[in-house]
Amino acid sequence: MPTIDVEGIGEFEVSAGKRLVLALVDEANIDQLHACGGNGKCTTCQVEILGGDAGEMNSREEETLTARELSGVRLSCQILCNSDLQVRVLNRLEGSGRADAGTRPADAIP
Repeated sequence: MPTIDVEGIGEFEVSAGKRLVLALVDEANIDQLHACGGNGKCTTCQVEILGGDAGEMNSREEETLTARELSGVRLSCQILCNSDLQVRVLNRLEGSGRADAGTRPADAIP
């Protein structure tokens, strides 16, 4: 089982293949934003990968980050937890002014 080390929060074991956004919400109990429901379109679920292998970007993630001119971040909704990771969460519901974090993402990346 991969271990996700969330900066300032702690370490959590997650099931291999689980979406990072869901691991952050379910195991780490973080109010991670995911406004588009995990479809890789809004960038509210962005994280910094501080260590480990988050895998290659899929085309959806790469296109969204390029279109928004973002670099040095990844979309947690498009990452599968297949190895140990160290991450920094960048967007949380607290302090965002949003009513909720967004529709819960599906278990699988669409």
